[in-house]
Amino acid sequence: MREDVARVTTPEDLGSLDRLEQKVKMLVATVGRLQGEQTRMAEENRRLAGELDAARARADEAENGLAEAETLRQERDQVRARVAGMLEQLEGLDL
Repeated sequence: MREDVARVTTPEDLGSLDRLEQKVKMLVATVGRLQGEQTRMAEENRRLAGELDAARARADEAENGLAEAETLRQERDQVRARVAGMLEQLEGLDL
């Protein structure tokens, strides 16, 4: 056999292979952990997006309520002004 083809494995070669194997195992474990975290974060993102949509809907309802209250205040002020005008006219009558 030729020397370059039939090489004898030394303990140092096995140690390097063991270290490489450990690093690969650690890498696989890290990738698995990161994939799990990514899945959890995607679920959390979906949940938070739902909460944000609900909060926006409540804010829109509150804004509509405020606009309606302002409209009612304006109408009330108009009614008061008209009633005050009618009372002035009545007071002006000589009965």
